[in-house]
Formats: sequence, C-alpha cells, structure tokens
Amino acid sequence: MKKTLNFSKGFVPSVIISCVLIVFGLVGFFTKGINFGIDFKPGLVEEVRVASPAASLSYNGPAKVAVNLAKSEMEVVVSGTGAENATYTYNLNEYSTMGELTQEVNKVEGVKMTAMDSSANTYASYLNSASTNVLSSSPIYIYPAGVTNASADDVRNALSAVSGISVKQLGSGDDLSFQIRMGIDGDSTQSELQKVVEETLYNKFGKDNVAVIKTDFIGSSFSKSIAGKAILMLVLTVILIWAYAAIRFHWDFALGSVIALLHDTLIMMTFIIWTQMEFSTTVLAAVLTIIGYSINATVVILDRIRYNLKMMDNVTSFKDILNQSLSDTLVRSVLTTVTTLIAVLALFIFTTGSIKDFSLAMIVGLISGMYSSIFISSSFIMACRKNWKPEFGVHHSLEKAQKAAKADAE
Repeated sequence: MKKTLNFSKGFVPSVIISCVLIVFGLVGFFTKGINFGIDFKPGLVEEVRVASPAASLSYNGPAKVAVNLAKSEMEVVVSGTGAENATYTYNLNEYSTMGELTQEVNKVEGVKMTAMDSSANTYASYLNSASTNVLSSSPIYIYPAGVTNASADDVRNALSAVSGISVKQLGSGDDLSFQIRMGIDGDSTQSELQKVVEETLYNKFGKDNVAVIKTDFIGSSFSKSIAGKAILMLVLTVILIWAYAAIRFHWDFALGSVIALLHDTLIMMTFIIWTQMEFSTTVLAAVLTIIGYSINATVVILDRIRYNLKMMDNVTSFKDILNQSLSDTLVRSVLTTVTTLIAVLALFIFTTGSIKDFSLAMIVGLISGMYSSIFISSSFIMACRKNWKPEFGVHHSLEKAQKAAKADAE
C-alpha cells in the first residue's frame, strides 16, 4: 500500500508564500511596469529582402509608366494624357536570360532596363519598392526569386544598434523575407522610423541590395486593441475552464481549479515583470499554454478526490481523503512535469530570441502549475469543506455501492 503523505500541513505556508509572491508582483507592476513587446506597441512593421538585383528599370518621358511583376510575368503599363495607353506583357518563361528580356523591354519608348548580369535567368519575383511601382528617372530594381544575401541573424545584427527592434524570418525558398518591427519612441513619426531602419540596412548591405517589400505603421489605437483582445482571450479561457470544471465536478472543485489557474498566471506575470522580459505574443502563448497544462494536472487530482470520496471508508475528515488523493497522484504529477521540463529546457538552451523567452516563461509556469495543483487548489477545497461530515459523503456513497453490489449478487 502506498504511503499517505500529509500534504495538508503545507497548505497554510503555501498560501502565505504565494500571496507574498503575488503582492511582490503587484508592487513590480506599479513600480516597474510590464515590458510590452512591439506586438502591443504602436510602431513600424516592414518586410524586406536582401539580395543582389538582377536588373534595374527607369523611365524618362511625360507618360506614367508602371511595372507589375510576378514570378512568371512582367507587365509595363503606359498611361497618361497625350501618351499612347498600352500594356506590354512579358512571359518570363519565354526569355532564357535577363539580357534577352532587357532587349525586349527597352523597345518601349522612354523605358530603360539594365541587366546587372545579362546571362542570369529571368526568374524574378519582386521589386525593391513598397511605396510605388511607377517608374521615374530614379531606377527601381528587380530581384531574383529564392536568392538572399543575408540570414535573419545577419539582419538582426545589422539593426542591433537600433533599440526596440524585432526581426523575424518569413517564409522560405522563393518566398524568403524578413519582418522588422520597431516600436514608436517618443514623438517619432512613421517616416522617421522607416528612415532609421532603411538607412541602417543600406549602410550594412548596400542600398541596391535591400528590397522593401511592404511597409505598415501600427497606430496606438490598434495596438491597444490587440492588448485588449489578448486580455479578453485570457478571461474567456478561464471562464470556459471554470464552466467545464463546474459541470464535471462540484462548484468548490471548479473554483479551486480556477484559483490555481489565476495563481499560475500571476506568478508568471510576477516573474515577467521583475525580470523585465519582453511581453510579446510568444510569451502570451506561453501563459495560455500553462493555463491548459495546469488545468489538466488539476483535473487529474480532482478526479481522484471524487473517486476517493465514494470509495474510502473509515475516515473522519475530508483532510484524510485529500491527503490520500494527493499521494495517489503525486508520482504522476511529478513525472509529467519533469518530462515536459526536459523538452522545454532543451528549447531554452539551444534557441534564441522569442522562443527562448517562451521556454523560460514555460519553465516558471510548469513549476508553478505543479505546485498550485497540489497545494493551492487543494487548500481552497479544504477550506470550503472544513465542516464536511462522513455520513453525508463517504458512508452514504458506500452504502449505495454495497446495496448495488448485493443486488447484483442476488
């Protein structure tokens, strides 16, 4: 028979320790604040690629000339007052080299196309301008698909001197690009932020080698909306979990599980606040993951308590049932947490950036989740059932079970 540990002795000290940590977190919230990442701040979002251009396009004349480029097709659209409105379509698969394509495009009056490498293939997919595709005397560059002169780490290192920058790799192969996010600083405008980022990249990789694919600016109202939706998502998650636990168990079991979830969330936030870890959507994902993980661990214990309420006899207090249930599930709780911790520790050791923050938050949450499932939720249930009497619980259930067994035997 398994040894029954007296977990109830640790209920009061655990509650005191948790309350102190949570108060410590609240003090940090009002004195240090949360270090919100740029996912929750107004600022610049820019998508860039770094590659050597395959060709350049320019135009001198009175008309308006625009170029549209896809992976296998290029269009040159001529329009405007006094101009011969026309659209010239070039199937890139019909030209074996960039030199052949250049000769054909240069037949359009006023348009000048220069190939950087005449022997290069025509597999091109993007321009270097996110703001306009209209040609002028200043050249617009064409870049080959699936070619890059830099990695995400190269771009990140190039922008390391600029504060508040986040770099993420988007796509792979032909669609490889880098997303740069920069939070607004003081009275900086979009154009000022954009100029800082682009000039830094130009100095590192060369102006001709940097293609700005897309530029967006997130305003303060939109960033507040994102933060509000994140909080709403967290609240709805807790409410749904409470509803599930209330239906499956008793109200005090459900409330105990929700208190454990809130405890884990507050402990994680205390850690995030005092370490000033950047609170990004990745860290938010870690918080939500721990909520799901913690309720799973708590439900296992609650299910065992419910079972022991029906099956244990010769008990005089609810404390005995609680200690037995926690002892029965202790090995399972520890092994599940430890095996998950091994995987998360590997992420923490061998990764960088936002994934490292995710894994660190997960480590804190996993430890807190195991602790709260055993001590915090159980201590609340214990307080709710302080006046529990066996005759209204165990003996009544045993009597019904014995009668049912006797009826089956007859």
